[in-house]
Amino acid sequence: MVDARAEEWTSPVRPASTAEPDALDVAAADFGRHLALERSLSVHTVRAYLGDLADLFDLMRRLGSADLESLDVRTLRSWLAKQRSLGRSRTTLARRTSAVRVFTAWAYDTGRMGSDVAAVLGRPKGRRTLPEVLDTDEARLLLDQAACYAATDGATGIRDAAILELLYATGIRVAELVGLDVDDLDGERRTVRVLGKGNKQRTVPYGVPADRALRRWILDARASLATPRSGSALFLGVRGGRLDQRSVRSLVHARLADVPGAPDLGPHGLRHTAATHLLEGGADLRAVQEILGHASLSTTQIYTHVSTDRLRAAYRQAHPRA
Repeated sequence: MVDARAEEWTSPVRPASTAEPDALDVAAADFGRHLALERSLSVHTVRAYLGDLADLFDLMRRLGSADLESLDVRTLRSWLAKQRSLGRSRTTLARRTSAVRVFTAWAYDTGRMGSDVAAVLGRPKGRRTLPEVLDTDEARLLLDQAACYAATDGATGIRDAAILELLYATGIRVAELVGLDVDDLDGERRTVRVLGKGNKQRTVPYGVPADRALRRWILDARASLATPRSGSALFLGVRGGRLDQRSVRSLVHARLADVPGAPDLGPHGLRHTAATHLLEGGADLRAVQEILGHASLSTTQIYTHVSTDRLRAAYRQAHPRA
């Protein structure tokens, strides 16, 4: 059986109407399948990498080169310099450099290129901006109001309260949330089994309020939305199918709009909030790394900066000689 993800990367980088696929198009399609199926990268990441390659290959074609062996360091540096002149951000430049480094390493390993020409490229570091998060009072009000909606909005209100409780309790990603099945919950131990990036599985604990909201959804409300197409999906849409990411984002934005003074965050903002509150409460950094499913501890460390920044702001506001 062919993996469904393979179908997304069979088309060439250029629209089919512009020209017959050339060697660059074929290489890009093969590379996309490699990223999706062998490296298990997300659809969003694969699409971003292929978009970067499309831009590079467009430059190569304008220079009269339509084969991989003509790709050299000079062409790559010219392409990146053009990106800088167009005002691309450091983060975008870093991703585009990463994309071509991964591509030429793959092309060399698979015999499509005689050398890994992008290996010598430096990696510009993107400036990390500190994420906005809710304070504890805003988070509490968000969840209290969700419980009120659960009392008046029927099954969808009960579902939404369970979603918000679980997002805040665990810090899981929205893609991980909508991918959950009922059997992924262990009510006795209050843990949820999550399939994260790179198909890596982890177990994340959640607290009593989230457990109470989830039990109410599963036992009292889920059946009223379930249809034959629901399968084992934990969270369902109004037509009975698995709830999608867009619906969850809309829910979070709508509920936060009712919290006075709260920043306009999406589900990822609740992930940032959960991590920040864990660290502020004394959680070990490596424990938070495991809960969030970060491959690198340095990714988790940004939340220590968030906590320090919030502490500094409180100090400036409160201390007479700040």
